[in-house]
Amino acid sequence: MNQGPASQTILVVGGGIAGITAAVEAAETGYEVILLEQSPALGGRVSAFSRYFPKLCHPTCGLEINYQRIRKNPRIKVITMAKVESLSGQAGDYTVLVKTKPRYVNEKCTACGDCAKATDVRVSNSFNYGMDKVSAAYLPHEHAYPQKFVIAPEVIDTPDADNIKAACKYGAVDLDDTESVFELKIGAVIWATGWKPYDATKITPYSYGASPDIINNLEMERLAAHDGPTGGKILRPSNGEPAKRVALIQCAGSRDTNHLPYCSRICCLGSMKHAVYVREQYTDAVVDIYYIDIRAHDRLEAFYRRVSADPQVNFIKSKPGHVEIEEDGTPVVCGEDTISREVYARSYDLVVLALGMEPSALTDTDAPHMGSRDDYGFIVPLPGDEPGLSSAGVAGGPLDVSMSVQSATAAALSAIQAVRKATAQSGALE
Repeated sequence: MNQGPASQTILVVGGGIAGITAAVEAAETGYEVILLEQSPALGGRVSAFSRYFPKLCHPTCGLEINYQRIRKNPRIKVITMAKVESLSGQAGDYTVLVKTKPRYVNEKCTACGDCAKATDVRVSNSFNYGMDKVSAAYLPHEHAYPQKFVIAPEVIDTPDADNIKAACKYGAVDLDDTESVFELKIGAVIWATGWKPYDATKITPYSYGASPDIINNLEMERLAAHDGPTGGKILRPSNGEPAKRVALIQCAGSRDTNHLPYCSRICCLGSMKHAVYVREQYTDAVVDIYYIDIRAHDRLEAFYRRVSADPQVNFIKSKPGHVEIEEDGTPVVCGEDTISREVYARSYDLVVLALGMEPSALTDTDAPHMGSRDDYGFIVPLPGDEPGLSSAGVAGGPLDVSMSVQSATAAALSAIQAVRKATAQSGALE
């Protein structure tokens, strides 16, 4: 019986830090890799961070090195604005159907920016979580890979689209670009589909959406970022004034049977980082961190010690009951101190909800055959599962950046082993 040679190409689904790591690790061992990302650029959530903890360096430190590895490796093919529609088969012989959305910009783009100047239409900036707007012809962000503009679908078939096309002297604007569907033959698949923040509007007592001065932890990252909506200044969204009295509420929707029953591991550390952001900008600022338990795993305990040594950062053991909104829009955090039993109602310039991590794959119903999932939707392969499928990074559970990189390296090895085994079996059958 001759089944033909097994495919040795590895598909990585998701272009965040885990997907990028898995792709370069597999490719540098000699395997062909296709890296799919559904947004216009690689980098995922990490690319939108202001800084990493505990060293507080910019994400470009890690991402640019990996982008260079991708550029220099001909075995890696990157496809953005792409999503898996279906998958069937077995290790060494998967058939994957992929759908791509139109970018309306082709490979001739030099990222010169002339197209952006040709239109006055502004659209919501998804990279800044909708906190500002960008031109309808835009670069996803300053560190985007690939460095190619995108034309927003809102202007297609309008005079502005024609103006954008006319402004491009390289012929890079393709207004006839359409969705496409194509088939891939793959030997192994690594799901690096990442995470999304829990929906803060579901936590009704915390009044997210009722005041612009109540934001989530990802929005806080963009406020602190030099390329964010405020140029890196931590300001009250309501009036643009400095946010000098800040509340950070831990476990917002986490460790709660009504929302996410699990701990997302990194939220406490992320809020400590946010406290550092505020204190770096304002020497007279006061930051209150409301917590159930502080969880600073392994060596990151030192970061906790550093932050807690600041006399203007207060750790308050309490899970606030609710957030009220005063007549002028000022948020007031209300609850009871677990230790002192004090009942408090404290007003703040800014309230930041530390939302937990929810797996993106949880709602990805049109990408079946990902493998086994745990009770919370994370992709966790079990003994007896199809050996050609693995998960990397937060697709498999809450992890910080360094742990995601380690997980991705392990996933690359698992994919390589599955491909080698399928190849050996295919050869034995010939």
